[in-house]
Formats: sequence, C-alpha cells, structure tokens
Amino acid sequence: MTAHAPARREFAFERRHFDVIARMIHQLAGISLAPHKVEMVYSRLARRLRELRLPDFDAYCALLESDEGTREVNFLVNALTTNLTSFFRESHHFDHLRDTVLPEIRARQADQSRPRLRIWSAGCSSGPEPYTIAMVLASAMTDLRRWDARILATDIDTNMVETARRGVYAADSAQSIPASLRERFTRRIRGEDGEPRIVMEDEVKRLITFKPLNLLESWPMKGPFDAIFCRNVLIYFDRVGRTQVIESFARMLAPQGFLYLGHSESLYGVSSNFRQSGPTIYRRL
Repeated sequence: MTAHAPARREFAFERRHFDVIARMIHQLAGISLAPHKVEMVYSRLARRLRELRLPDFDAYCALLESDEGTREVNFLVNALTTNLTSFFRESHHFDHLRDTVLPEIRARQADQSRPRLRIWSAGCSSGPEPYTIAMVLASAMTDLRRWDARILATDIDTNMVETARRGVYAADSAQSIPASLRERFTRRIRGEDGEPRIVMEDEVKRLITFKPLNLLESWPMKGPFDAIFCRNVLIYFDRVGRTQVIESFARMLAPQGFLYLGHSESLYGVSSNFRQSGPTIYRRL
C-alpha cells in the first residue's frame, strides 16, 4: 500500500493509520487486513469520522487506543467484518445435510425416545444461513417435534446478530428460497418505508438461538455438534488463527461430525483431524 491518497479524499489516510487499525482488528478478531484492503477500510470508517465529528484519522486512532475507546472498538469490528450472505448459498451443503447427515443421525439415534440434534452456524452474519438450516430440518424431519433439536447461530458482529434474531429481510432476498419452503416458512409484510419484506415464521425461528461470539476467544458452549457451518470466515484469519479455530471445531464436533467450509476454503495443510467428504465438506476422524 502506498501513502498516495486518491484525489479529493475527504480525510487523509496514511499507512500509519492503516497499520494501527489493521493491528487492532487482528488482535480483536483474528482478521488479517491485506494492504489492498485500504480503500475498503477508508470508505467504511470515513462515515464513522463524520458521525463522530472527528477532524481526521489521527483523532480516530487516538480514540481507539484510549480508555474511552471500548465502545468504538466494538463498532470497528462490526464495520470491518464482511457480511455477504444469502439463503441456500452453496446449496450442495444443504442437500448433503438433508440427504446424508440427517438420515445418519436418525439411524444412530433410532432407539432414543428424545433424540438429540445440534448444528452450529459459526459466522451467521444477518441470518440466512441458520434460517436455511432450520428450513431444511423442518421440511425433512416430519417428526421434528419429538426431537431435542437446536441450531446455534453466532457472529462477531453484534449488529448482524440482532438483524438475524429479528428475521426480517428484503422481499427479493427470498427468491433463492425454493417456492414450497418460501410459502411455508416466510410471510410478506410492508416495512415502515413501504417496501416489501419477508419475515421468518416462528416454526423456524424457535429452532435457533442467536448469540454474539468471537471465534478466537473462549467458547461458552460444550457441544457436541453434529454439524458445524463455518463458511467464508476462515479466509479472514491468518494461519495461526485458522489452525486454532479448526482444532477447536474438531474438539466440539461429535465423532464423525461434519464441517462445512466456504467455496474458497480448505483444510489442506491446516488439520489432520478431518477427511474430505465432498466439495468443501469435511468429516471429523
């Protein structure tokens, strides 16, 4: 990254500013900000400087490093974590969950009066992933009410966790949901701005618990989980962070449990505790 600013940039943003912010986001969230991310960092934080009426990035960096900067550090994490997601994204994962994982668990617990099922959406963003999982469970398991079935959904971005908990989305985002599931598990409303929205129905909402969680800090839950979805999250960690999280996933998964990663992620050279079971699908050894 050079120190040359684009023409007419509102605030001077130099390498030293980027380094302070990159060091802090790495310490807090394990996210490695590559130098080519400078424009992304500037555009997301320049708005914050305006809101706080700060004159420049010197003042903003000083705020982050001050005793009064705790709340602002939370905003920094929220602002710099990317939250791209959609319903049924990478749909082969949900086909595998429906056609392979659920039948295996059902067979394994056939003699249980109250069979148990636990799935974790780690890095749930605004919620389409855990709601997709819930729709798959509710549609594939006709006897779901007799199961002790829970989905844990976590994200480091507290704003995203609240959005996910509400379960309200722009109407056009529902186009990726198969029609039969869309009709059963969502309903249309009008937002305060008059725009159409969809709301997730209670049948799927009640399956999910939403919590904020930093994957590089201690985890309060004990597991074990039958499946963990952690898709397009590891790409933001350095090698040490990736290894730490993957080894923790291995300990948290039930024997033969499944781990789903994003389309550009792999466990090659990261962990020997898994074998690949399909495209970006791994099974705990």
